Amino acid sequence: MPRRIHAPADAPTAVGPYSQAVEIHGFLFCAGQIPIDPATGALVNDNATVATERVLKNVGALLRSAGLDYKDVVKATVFLKDLNDFAAMNEVYARYFAKEPPARSTIQVAALPKGALVEIEVIAAKA
Repeated sequence: MPRRIHAPADAPTAVGPYSQAVEIHGFLFCAGQIPIDPATGALVNDNATVATERVLKNVGALLRSAGLDYKDVVKATVFLKDLNDFAAMNEVYARYFAKEPPARSTIQVAALPKGALVEIEVIAAKA
């Protein structure tokens, strides 16, 4: 199976020299998504709740482009600018991954692209 690059119109464009998502051998590897509104290109970064909501909508666009859904995510990595935002992020995250959530790591980082509060990357698999 050849590699397939995903760059759907309802997800923000990459902010650097990378692919938003790469599909190979039944897996979809998604680059870290930050809270950019794909319609405007603006950062949606009012607080961790709003930012996480936008990030997970962006993740959803990438998943749909490969015929997948949130239930197909097997691993997520969450990057937070401030670990004090964990509860707010986790509340939104739990709505998207309510049943049998994927494995996950959450880490605090010194900074994220464009000053984002949250970044999430996922790996999904076709069952």
